[in-house]
Amino acid sequence: MTRRPGPTVRTRVVELRGEERLAHEDRLATEEPLEIRLAWPGAPARRIGVTMRTPGNDFELAAGWLVHEQVVAPAHVTAVRYCTDVDLAPEEEFNVVTVESSAAPLRLPEARLVTAACGVCGTTSIADVARLAASPAVPALPVEVIRSLPDRLRQAQPGFERTGGLHAAGLFDAAGEPVVVREDVGRHNAVDKVVGSRLLAGEPVPPVLVLSGRVGFELVQKAAVSGIGLVVAVGAPSSLAVSLAEETGIAVVGFTRPDRCVVYAGADALGV
Repeated sequence: MTRRPGPTVRTRVVELRGEERLAHEDRLATEEPLEIRLAWPGAPARRIGVTMRTPGNDFELAAGWLVHEQVVAPAHVTAVRYCTDVDLAPEEEFNVVTVESSAAPLRLPEARLVTAACGVCGTTSIADVARLAASPAVPALPVEVIRSLPDRLRQAQPGFERTGGLHAAGLFDAAGEPVVVREDVGRHNAVDKVVGSRLLAGEPVPPVLVLSGRVGFELVQKAAVSGIGLVVAVGAPSSLAVSLAEETGIAVVGFTRPDRCVVYAGADALGV
């Protein structure tokens, strides 16, 4: 019987606290895609969209998502179930949900994914991105430089200083010097902005990406496609983000503070 994914997974990390190097077990928030299908009278189940989520309360997520996207009316949702189609791999069974509606949908948006991956399960998604990865080189920055990057990012966040409501992404060079910083209400948009600024300028994308929040799969995906070798964040990465980083050779450092950071992927490449 296929085991339903839990909300957290175990991982091994290297924590650099002060002058200490501590290798230990840690936990990551699980991140997996959830494919949402819709069925209504006279029509077979149809894929409506895919969203990244932490497993748990999947039926509630699917129903709420369809209502908020104005695909179905609240009163039309009659049942929700996991799919057990013969075309699904065992690991995908709990990543596909069908919502049954008593009436035809209010509208049918074009089925879309939140990432460029064409598969549903995390393994397929990672393999798909790995084929697009730009073989990043991990810059061997000193630990003290890595720890200083979030503070340097914060110095270039005027919007956050005024509002407290914006995410930031910054590209830094191989010496840890800032090249470009952008802010946005969406962390994904901020990353798109900094990479886009280099593309429009006809300049190479610097090797270090610094984030003001956590690290999800789609942010490592963007780094992999852009050839970024090191992602440094204030928060923690998700399980799928770490798996993708390991597959594509990207180093990921989280919980980065002046006196502490945790290396989730790429410890050997960083020399720690």
